Amino acid sequence: MVLLPIQTALSLSSKPSLFLTPKTPSLLLLTKPRRSAVTVMSMEAGIGVMATKLGMMSFFEPTGKVVPVTVVGFKEGNIVTQLKTQATDGYDAVQVGYRRIRDRKLTKPEMGHLQKAGTIPLRHLQEFRLQNIEGFEPNQKLDFNEIFKEGDLVDVAGTTIGKGFQGGIKRHHFKRGQMTHGSKSHRQLGSIGAGTTPGRVYKGKKMPGRMGGTKTKIRKLKIVKIDKELNVVMINGALPGKPGNLLRITPAKIVGKNIPKS
Repeated sequence: MVLLPIQTALSLSSKPSLFLTPKTPSLLLLTKPRRSAVTVMSMEAGIGVMATKLGMMSFFEPTGKVVPVTVVGFKEGNIVTQLKTQATDGYDAVQVGYRRIRDRKLTKPEMGHLQKAGTIPLRHLQEFRLQNIEGFEPNQKLDFNEIFKEGDLVDVAGTTIGKGFQGGIKRHHFKRGQMTHGSKSHRQLGSIGAGTTPGRVYKGKKMPGRMGGTKTKIRKLKIVKIDKELNVVMINGALPGKPGNLLRITPAKIVGKNIPKS
């Protein structure tokens, strides 16, 4: 085997190679600019609050109809801790803190951030991106009764209950095989793809795996009752998580009505 210099190899080759041709125009055209990862937060229809899930019960309407509701309570908090503007942060948002805790539970940077706004030590901090942040100021208390009223539609977000590692039947509602007549495939997953072609398993294939414990949002739920004495709210339907779970309540998004179409 005889090794030729690069110049000789280029002269013998009828088609120039991208790997042997240094700094060719075609190689420069193939180079793509590196994209920076930018996370864009969705726009909210209005300011929201954080709350704590207490449990479920049955609510009887004046007409006698029984409605399943989730009771939501509020701990000390829902205080504005920071205002983000287009000039300083590139977007308009209101940061809200919830649930008071001891000072020793927070780090010094977290304490300094809250002391700058003049607020009490808070455990949870979340942002609400709005079209306009006028009327808000640091250390402002947000009252649920002033933001929402009975009959309003809200979007509720939270973390679902973790189920651990589950099979296809429980996780994706697959059907099981026959339990009799000599069948040996009862709760097995079965075939997950072809053989030589494509010779792999397609991405996104529904298979056993960890179930639950993810963030989810349930949209357009109706506020059935607001009890100011008990400081609780009853929302129609089931909400994510178990009792004691943190919830994020915002006005329901209606495209073209309270949020822009674009």
